[in-house]
Amino acid sequence: MSDDRHDRPTPTHGAGDVSLPEGLIPAVLDLVDTGPVQLGAYTIAELTAVDAIVDFLEARPSDEVLAEAVRSLAARQLLLAGSTTEQIQVRGDLGIAVAFQRRARKVLDARTTGTEPGEPWRILVLPQPQPERVCLMVRIDALGVHELGLYKLDEALRMLVDWLPRGSFADPDEEVDVDAVLAAAERSALLTVTQYTAQGSAEVAGASTDLVLARGGGRVHVLTRDAGDGRRLVPSRTDGKDGVHGRLVDLLG
Repeated sequence: MSDDRHDRPTPTHGAGDVSLPEGLIPAVLDLVDTGPVQLGAYTIAELTAVDAIVDFLEARPSDEVLAEAVRSLAARQLLLAGSTTEQIQVRGDLGIAVAFQRRARKVLDARTTGTEPGEPWRILVLPQPQPERVCLMVRIDALGVHELGLYKLDEALRMLVDWLPRGSFADPDEEVDVDAVLAAAERSALLTVTQYTAQGSAEVAGASTDLVLARGGGRVHVLTRDAGDGRRLVPSRTDGKDGVHGRLVDLLG
């Protein structure tokens, strides 16, 4: 696949609006049909500077760090002044990432413990509107580098499931001490699917659903929020690896 990045369209981002060149979205979706479209790797500060996935990040960088990020993006010609003082142009692959993030209305936020060197510790999946089966995936490593890409949704979920704790599933009817299971887990993951709406450039979180996987002693415990008490986690039934994949498809549907 040709990767002529400098010839890609330039989304304009500013003051709560994103104006897109005509044909940008269909053209990129056609590219994803041929395979994943990698959009580069960025720091938290660089993403914050262009207001990308800011509402899903842990903390806002300092003004000094943000200023350095702006200079870095400008030096790489990924950030230009807009037509007014309140607008900036986000160019290239980063601009495409901003455009697709703004179109999403759900996010799957997966965090795991017990990762190996070179693995991400957190993955975000932002599905695009139906009937498109495409998503923006963000993989975050221990150094805070955010690797962005566009994938077919089923492919992204398969990658995600392969990264989650694996093993034979524990019997959900077995009585267990959930706190002890989590404390002793050699690898665990918290997956949260959140619906959100956009108000200007900000994402406003709505309803969310949690799923917890904890592996210990060769078995994986699947836990969900108690319907009667959202503060408690209780065992849940999931049939095999495909069951986790299917549940995530349902949550993102």
